[in-house]
Amino acid sequence: MTRSERQDRPARRPSRGRGTAPAKAAAKGAGKGPGKGSGKASSRRRATPPQGEFALPETMTPALPAVEAFAELDMDEALLKTLAAQGVTAPFPIQGATLPNSLAGRDILGRGRTGSGKTLAFGLALLARTAGRRAEPHAPLALVLVPTRELAQQVTDALTPYAQSLRLRLATVVGGMSINRQAAALRRGAEVLVATPGRLKDLIERGDCRLDQVAITVLDEADQMADMGFMPQVVALLKQVEPDGQRMLFSATLDANIDRLVRMFLTDPVVHSVDPSAGAVTTMEHHVLHVTDETDKKAVALRIAARDGRVIMFVDTKRGADRFAKRLLANGVRAAALHGGRSQPQRNRTLDQFKNGQVTALVATNVAARGIHVDDLDLVVNVDPPTDHKDYLHRGGRTARAGESGSVVTLVLPEEKREMSRLMADAGIAPRTTRISSGDEELARITGAREPSGVAVVIEAPQPTPPKQRSRSAGAERDGSGAGQGRRRRRGGSGRDGAGEGRSAGGSGRSAGDGRDRGAGSAAAGGSSRSAGTGGRSGGRSGGTGTGAGGQARAAGAGGTRTRRPRTGAGNAGTERSGRGRRAA
Repeated sequence: MTRSERQDRPARRPSRGRGTAPAKAAAKGAGKGPGKGSGKASSRRRATPPQGEFALPETMTPALPAVEAFAELDMDEALLKTLAAQGVTAPFPIQGATLPNSLAGRDILGRGRTGSGKTLAFGLALLARTAGRRAEPHAPLALVLVPTRELAQQVTDALTPYAQSLRLRLATVVGGMSINRQAAALRRGAEVLVATPGRLKDLIERGDCRLDQVAITVLDEADQMADMGFMPQVVALLKQVEPDGQRMLFSATLDANIDRLVRMFLTDPVVHSVDPSAGAVTTMEHHVLHVTDETDKKAVALRIAARDGRVIMFVDTKRGADRFAKRLLANGVRAAALHGGRSQPQRNRTLDQFKNGQVTALVATNVAARGIHVDDLDLVVNVDPPTDHKDYLHRGGRTARAGESGSVVTLVLPEEKREMSRLMADAGIAPRTTRISSGDEELARITGAREPSGVAVVIEAPQPTPPKQRSRSAGAERDGSGAGQGRRRRRGGSGRDGAGEGRSAGGSGRSAGDGRDRGAGSAAAGGSSRSAGTGGRSGGRSGGTGTGAGGQARAAGAGGTRTRRPRTGAGNAGTERSGRGRRAA
């Protein structure tokens, strides 16, 4: 892309974010000469890139040195206490290298495999520099953009205790969940917003969110957002945040797809890479198991799934995931499917079942390849090999996280050998290759495979959450022929029940103190009920008279904020049998 093809980016003003250090100002002025934009041009000077990646920009302003302890950082004491309470005693390499610079307000370009600690690397700086500020309704102060719902939930879970320690409000907006509830959270105000691009775009178009107050923006797993086609939306969103704000871009791979983001939105970034883009991890083993045919592949996968311990098994399609999960259940393996065809609440409950051990074999599509963290998961199986080396890396990233050990096993048919060899070469991985069949002892040694019980099991399928029912209060006075029931109504009062039932804003047994609804009344056989709303918000919401078969109820609204025209309902307008009498409709 030529310079003329890129949109001009407004010049940045000095950052208003908390914790800005002279390093930030120096970064903005570094390399500026007589010509306009010379500082930006200098940051575009490239080193020779690794294969498949773009050349990383050279940092013109020296980066601050890495730290070996959180106490060395300029962070709020509340954050340090929360880190200790969470058992986080020492920073991971990517955290120790980037936090001194991100806390100083520098732009960051960071690469680290999944499980390397990227979330706290950007999250602690984002929270520390936002602390002490208060967001207006609909206007967050910091934004984290992620590609998937699962990753959004993981980021939210990871940052929540730290945000609470600083009294910062955090909101999450993703597809598949109620957009009205998300809009309500933004309306109440949230300093930190974690979002997927599509849902955030929808909320902005509805007028429920604006980004002009966002001073800190993070792109997590930016390469997958590019792969999923979110690049136009991401660019449009970044153009709406504060032009002088801080930008941090983190990803497990930095390929040419995100070069445009770096050139357009990062100024003299501190570049840090924990490990090569291939994501080679010394605690992770890679195995390619060659199987004879599709039948043998199914038998091998079944025995692996029956192992003593949890396993994630990746397949290509949603239908394939459902069918394989049913087959496992029929053979005695506690399995469940996770894919994009499920609603977000269903996916969340499936993940909970897997984490608590109710499900031991999670059959997933690539929807689970990023953003899912499960402690002590030591095996990932590619039942269907991925088509891209980045998918392989992110599938495998579900294991061997945070220094733990794990194995990634891929089942390969004869016709898939050549493609798998190319994929591994692109990923920079030299796997151990073994020809295997379902009954081999080597399979058991590598994966812990064993024969399933053959006794079918049933796992309660996650069901959609039912809508909440409106609360209703029953009256406290009842006798053999009548009942008093209080119910708050917006229009019309009624006296219903063959023996005299009072239903009004403050019926028998229902009263609300301190200026909302104040009512007193009773209903008995042939009796009447009166209620008066005084001085409250809904004191004047109900008024009217209704006549039932055996009694009368009157409701009068007085002194409320609104008074509506009374209605009169006759008992013959429509009937419904209740007890021994008729109720007016």
